[in-house]
Amino acid sequence: MLAQQRQELILEEIRRAGSVRVSELTARLGVSDMTVRRDLDRLEADGALQKVHGGAIVDARQRVAEEPSFASKRMIAQPAKQAIAARAAALVEPGTAIAISAGTTTWAMAAHLATVPALTVVTNSITVAETIIELGDPTMQTVILTGGIRTPSAALVGPVADLTIRSLHFDHLFIGTYGFDVRAGFTSPNLAESETNRALIGQARHVVVLSDSSKWKTVGLASWGAISQADVLICDDGLDPAAVAALDGVGPELVLVAPLNE
Repeated sequence: MLAQQRQELILEEIRRAGSVRVSELTARLGVSDMTVRRDLDRLEADGALQKVHGGAIVDARQRVAEEPSFASKRMIAQPAKQAIAARAAALVEPGTAIAISAGTTTWAMAAHLATVPALTVVTNSITVAETIIELGDPTMQTVILTGGIRTPSAALVGPVADLTIRSLHFDHLFIGTYGFDVRAGFTSPNLAESETNRALIGQARHVVVLSDSSKWKTVGLASWGAISQADVLICDDGLDPAAVAALDGVGPELVLVAPLNE
């Protein structure tokens, strides 16, 4: 098993149980204590967890205004994110103009767009732009990177990004989120990114939110949209039944997908 696969399993377990023990991880992963401790060191350095004696816990030091790095988020819930990304990409039609926000799920979606002809993509994500440029056909597709100030999550935000976005119009917006909650709506720990997300929503005819189920009831510092502002919410089928009930009738069409096998 590769280090990234081990670390992803560790993160999934800590999100499920709230904590993990080194002894349990060595038995489950079939590796030495030293290997597990190195993985925990790496994940703690990325801000994904907090090491304690004998194991690790969810990082209690993280607050609503703290923003995880792109590197730490990209390893979490990958099977779910890949399934969500594939389902979202299936909504994209040739000849349309779409916007894609920053995020690890939207980044996964970008890899599915290489074969869509006559596509115009506007994005404030450095990683999304790089992926489409690398995999797509420049004679068939146009990529517009908004510019702006880079955040830890590799988003470009601020007045430059917002001004660019507000001068454009999109058929569809595909947008990720830090967390979602019926009362708080869609949220972000970054104030500037929330404003940029609001600008994206304002220019889109159709809004599709991509979020894995672990983000339910996670609330960041700033709300950037009400649940009702999404036309479609794509999530994995691990979403709590209570969440499904709470979202019923609130606004968006809820699409649940099964996580892809690794």
